[in-house]
Amino acid sequence: MTTLEDCRALDAQDPLRPLRDQFVLPEGVIYLDGNSLGVLPKTAAARVAQAITEEWGQGLIRSWNSAGWFELPRRLGDKIAQLVGANAGEVVATDSTSINLYKVLSAALRIAAQDAPGRSKVVSERSNFPTDLYIAESLCREKGYTLHLVDSHRIGDALTDDVAVLMLTHVNYRTGAMHDMAGLTRAAHEAGIVTVWDLAHSAGAVPVDLNASGADFAIGCGYKYLNGGPGAPAFVWVNPKHADRFWQPLSGWWGHAAPFDFTPDYQPAAGITRYLCGTQPVLGMVALECGLDTVLAAQPLGGMAALRAKSVALTELFIRLVEERCAGQGLGLATPREPALRGSQVCLTREAGAYAIVQALIARGVIGDFRAGDGGAHEDILRFGFTPLYIGFEDVWNAVEQLRQVLETAQWQRPEFNQKNAVT
Repeated sequence: MTTLEDCRALDAQDPLRPLRDQFVLPEGVIYLDGNSLGVLPKTAAARVAQAITEEWGQGLIRSWNSAGWFELPRRLGDKIAQLVGANAGEVVATDSTSINLYKVLSAALRIAAQDAPGRSKVVSERSNFPTDLYIAESLCREKGYTLHLVDSHRIGDALTDDVAVLMLTHVNYRTGAMHDMAGLTRAAHEAGIVTVWDLAHSAGAVPVDLNASGADFAIGCGYKYLNGGPGAPAFVWVNPKHADRFWQPLSGWWGHAAPFDFTPDYQPAAGITRYLCGTQPVLGMVALECGLDTVLAAQPLGGMAALRAKSVALTELFIRLVEERCAGQGLGLATPREPALRGSQVCLTREAGAYAIVQALIARGVIGDFRAGDGGAHEDILRFGFTPLYIGFEDVWNAVEQLRQVLETAQWQRPEFNQKNAVT
């Protein structure tokens, strides 16, 4: 049996432990929801205040030049590129994940129509994050395609000669299961299919190598493992071989080759810059940069490889402790046991009470979240994210101890924990 002292010893030996000091971590809270919203970097409040009081307050419109506001999407994009296997100049930080998906899926469908005309389907995973499916459904209706949803183990079989685009999220939001990006991209390309990857639960959490995998398009989120704050700008990557082939559909002035020439006709910028659209949210951008810097601070300590190794150790420990200490309490494991097949989260299942158990844990200072089942084969999910930048091994032991107490005392059955909130 793993003891609390064992976990403390692991923390004492952890070379990444100093990275925890970069964050504001509320006293008495074990935060296992960084896969939904990352924690606040200590530098963010002062940096945003500086942007407000000095750059906006004193510099006013001059700050587009003097404070470098105009360069923020590309500067932050270059930082993100270091985390996802892209080169400088291939990524921009901009807009939301949903809007960016609309841009790249539209471009992917145009490329597919030119390179492999007559194809009629977009394939995605049935349990993909709903906003991805909603955007894809809208585009398919608009452009005359069919959105074909399959279970994860059937994706390879679905790559037939009538498929135009394969659209997947690298790490599944419900289960934490992680796809083989390189393998599926290769299989798709062998079938003449364009690939679109959502890295919302990958960037900053697991090693990603977009260029080495040969992917075509990718988008991702800035407010989860990148710690950019609620509603932080997202990002877009386009394989350089595709970047100049087509306009993206939201051809706003920031994606123009010369936005301050104010010409009435649209001339797209070269490369990834054309995937910008309107004026950028400067305050959100400067907060996101603080978050990116917390992840890049791991580079001298081994970078994403070191973060991944600790993530695997944390999730392995959590699974083992749950099975040791919460046996007989009706919990199942939705996340793959094989570390290579999962991201940086662990998802437990329970036939009844999952939402209330999560609420009881939150009341005890252990913050995870809940995802509903589909009324069929998929049970309700208790979801826990493990961000190695600020989660330690003692945190894992204490979280499981609180889970054990909630289950053994049936505290979750209290009425206040069974009242559904708007955000779960």
